[in-house]
Amino acid sequence: MTLPADRDPFGLVLADLLAGRDAMTIVERDDGYFDAEDSRFYLRGVRRWPAIERQALRYVRGRVLDVGTGAGRVALELQGRGRQVVGIDVSPRAARVARKRGVKDVRMADLENLADSLGRFDTVVMFGNNLGLLQSAAKARRILRRLHTVTFDRGRIVGTNFDPHKTKNPQNRAYHRRNREAGRLPGQIRLRLRYRHLTSPWMEWLFLSPRELETLIEGTGWRIGRILPAKDSGEYAAILEKDSQ
Repeated sequence: MTLPADRDPFGLVLADLLAGRDAMTIVERDDGYFDAEDSRFYLRGVRRWPAIERQALRYVRGRVLDVGTGAGRVALELQGRGRQVVGIDVSPRAARVARKRGVKDVRMADLENLADSLGRFDTVVMFGNNLGLLQSAAKARRILRRLHTVTFDRGRIVGTNFDPHKTKNPQNRAYHRRNREAGRLPGQIRLRLRYRHLTSPWMEWLFLSPRELETLIEGTGWRIGRILPAKDSGEYAAILEKDSQ
């Protein structure tokens, strides 16, 4: 699904930031909770990335699929390291920003519906907590099986996420409790984005602990090769390897 211009606040944020204007994304959860995100992060160079992302770069090899490429920070860094990178996004504005910043190959694509025309990859990168794009238990398994088919035999997924059980926010804990009571994963979040006059469609986002991730990927052809935890938060990087069995 490609986002139309009037439902793409995040793309407009990136376009405004690139033009030198102040911009900030508002994240609205379906229980009414709001938060503001410093979106300048998406244009930052590698030296200002989270430590776990810098560490996880060591596990990226070969031809790369950059999922949710946004303003292209990951694709640009990998291009500079000599990698062939294909960036995918659902936001035409974000894709234009990435191209203007120098990303060579950005395509409009939905993670749930990856076309064979993308080719095959050695590494799938899902930085910026983009393992959350797995959305839910059922969708995650379908997406992971599809990623299994578009990667080579020694393919891997290198992504980041946040352990929802590490939060101290009482509103977050209450939300997780309601999720469990409804039979959902605790960190399965329904949210939308706002900026200026634009509001995105509602979307699912999935926060998982490493143990929940390990359970979720069973039967998808993937296994956890390594977890790189952040020192002072619940953030972590996961390196998923193809199951040899």
